[in-house]
Amino acid sequence: MYYLAATLHTLGVRLADTARSRTATAERGSVTIEQVLWAVALIAIVGIVVLAIKSYVTTEAAKIK
Repeated sequence: MYYLAATLHTLGVRLADTARSRTATAERGSVTIEQVLWAVALIAIVGIVVLAIKSYVTTEAAKIK
């Protein structure tokens, strides 16, 4: 009986360890994806700001002539 309990306990520990390691591996990449999405959003915002400033400067330069 003790042998069966020890075997089941060992199997449970191995399965829990495997599940934990797979979860940790799956979550590791999510930080990188999140950082890439923030970088893309930041680049888009900077592009919009640069376009707005360029448009404003071009409009004001056209008024000078």
